[in-house]
Amino acid sequence: MARDFKDKVIVLGVTGSVAAYKACELASRLVEAGAEVIPVLTSGGREFVGAASLEGITGQRAITDMFEPAQNPEIEHIALARRADLFLIAPASANVIAKSAHGLADDWLSTTLLATRAPVLYAPAMNTKMYQHPATQDNIALLKRRGCHFVGPGSGALACGEFGPGRLIDTPAILEAASIALRNDHSLEGKHVLLTSGANHEPIDPVRFIGNRSSGKMGYAIALEALKRGAQVTVITGPCDVAPPFGVTIIQADTAVTMLDAVTDLLPSADIFVAAAAVADYRIENPPTKKQKRDDQPLRLELTPNPDIAAHVGLTRAAHQIAVGFAAETHDFLEHAQRKLQEKQLDLIVANDVSGADSGFGTETSRAWFLTPDEEAEVLPLLAKSELAERLFTRILALPRAAAVCDG
Repeated sequence: MARDFKDKVIVLGVTGSVAAYKACELASRLVEAGAEVIPVLTSGGREFVGAASLEGITGQRAITDMFEPAQNPEIEHIALARRADLFLIAPASANVIAKSAHGLADDWLSTTLLATRAPVLYAPAMNTKMYQHPATQDNIALLKRRGCHFVGPGSGALACGEFGPGRLIDTPAILEAASIALRNDHSLEGKHVLLTSGANHEPIDPVRFIGNRSSGKMGYAIALEALKRGAQVTVITGPCDVAPPFGVTIIQADTAVTMLDAVTDLLPSADIFVAAAAVADYRIENPPTKKQKRDDQPLRLELTPNPDIAAHVGLTRAAHQIAVGFAAETHDFLEHAQRKLQEKQLDLIVANDVSGADSGFGTETSRAWFLTPDEEAEVLPLLAKSELAERLFTRILALPRAAAVCDG
C-alpha cells in the first residue's frame, strides 16, 4: 500500500473535532510512505491541534488562514487545488461536510474544495446524534453521488459520553481508503469478488486444533486490490494475523467445512472467485466435546480428508464466472500447480513458493508463478504481496473469460 502514496501531494484537512490530534499520526504515516503532505487547519481544528505539530511532522507550512500576509504563492488555494493528488479531510466535522455539500466557501479549506478536481476523501468524526441527523446523512449521500469518498466513522464510546457511530475510524482504515481514492480504478466496477483467506483450525477437542501457518496477508492484499479496482468484495476468512481491509464484507469460517458452506451460499452472486485460504487438508470427523486429558501414551488421531473448495468451485461454477486458485508448495512448484490447475478446472492458479525465508507464510513478499490452461507459466520475481495482488488482477482481466465478466 505504501507504493500508492510515493510522490503524491496530499492535502490533509483537519477540522474541529476532539479527534483532530489523530491527524498527527495519519500525517506521519503518509510522510513515511513518501507523500508530500500539506496540512490545513480550520479555525475549529486549531482549537484541538497546533499548527507547529503538523509542520514538524510534514516539513510543510500549515495553512491556517485564507488571507495570511506572508502566504506563499506555492500554497495559494487555486494552485494547490490543481497540484494536489488527493484531499483528505480527517477528521471531517459535520460543519465541513455540510459546507462541501452545499458549495459554501468561507475559509481556505472549503474554498479549495470547490476549486479542486482531485479525489476527496472524508473521515467523519462527530457526536453520534449529529452524525445520525437526517441533514448530515443527506449531505453525505449528496457528496457520495458527486463522487466523493467516505471512510468510517467507527462506533464506540465517544468523548461526549455517548456510545455509537461517530468515532474517527482507525488510521489503517483511512490509509486503505486513501489508497483506493488515489488509484481511481474502475476496471471491476459493479463486479463481485469472492475471496477465501487465512487458515483453518480443525478441532481436536474444545481447546486444541490442527492448523497451518497461513497469516492471511495475501488475502488482505488481494481484497484491497479488488477494492482499489472498484469491486464489491466478500472475504470468507479463517483465523489470520491481519484483519481484512475496511470496506469488505467479512464472513468468519474457521473450518474447511464451514468455509465451503459459505462459499457455496455466495458463489452464485460472484463474478470472480479467488481461493487464497490455506484450507486444511484433513479434519477429525467427530472431535470430542470435552477436553481430552493428557497421559504418557502416544496420541493417535484418525483424520478424514476435507472438501476441496477450489475444486468444488471450478467444477460447479457458471460459465461466466472466473475461478482462481493458489498452490502453496515447497518443491516441484510448476508440476504440482499444473496438476491442480487441470484437476480443479481453474482459469488461473498461482504457484506459491512457501519454502523460503522471504516467501513463506507470514512474510511480506512472495515468489510465485502464474499458470493458465493454454499458456506457458509466467515467472514472477520476488514481489511484495500487494504488488503480486495487483499483477494477479491484471492477469485475471486478460483471461479469455474476463471479457464476458466485464461486459456482463
